[in-house]
Amino acid sequence: MTEKRTLVDILKGAILLEHRGKALYETVARQTEVEAVKDLFHMLADEENKHITILNKQFTHASKGESFDLSQLPEGGPATADDILSQTIVQGISAAGYEAAVISAALDFEKNAVSYYSQQAGSAESEEARNLFRWLSDWEKGHLMLFSKIDQEIKERVWYDNQFWPLD
Repeated sequence: MTEKRTLVDILKGAILLEHRGKALYETVARQTEVEAVKDLFHMLADEENKHITILNKQFTHASKGESFDLSQLPEGGPATADDILSQTIVQGISAAGYEAAVISAALDFEKNAVSYYSQQAGSAESEEARNLFRWLSDWEKGHLMLFSKIDQEIKERVWYDNQFWPLD
């Protein structure tokens, strides 16, 4: 028999997930020499930090047996890939370099975050918890789409540079 996870345990997992994302993005921002990539990862680290703040607040409420307070959730979602993505970012990422490896790792990380939050939204017992986890899932889907688009553009550039495109 498996033990049902409590909301407090689920929030602990979510906070840990966000801390890991923040740490990854801060590390990339510190180590990359490409200014546009540095700016992108600083922005992503800031968003993860906002999620940590929101989750810590909900953790405090859940620990006391109180309902969530979702009044501070930002409206909308993250900036879209079209808003953020520039040729400077894509060109600054070498297909075989550190940044490209991080894009791949971040893609997997965001897939896991979306899965975690979607699963929690699906099994949440309260409407507030469902709303929180849906909001987080949607936000992380925005990050996932961003990394997917960057990854695709890097692949296409490599394919073009190596003449992998089909001949007409």
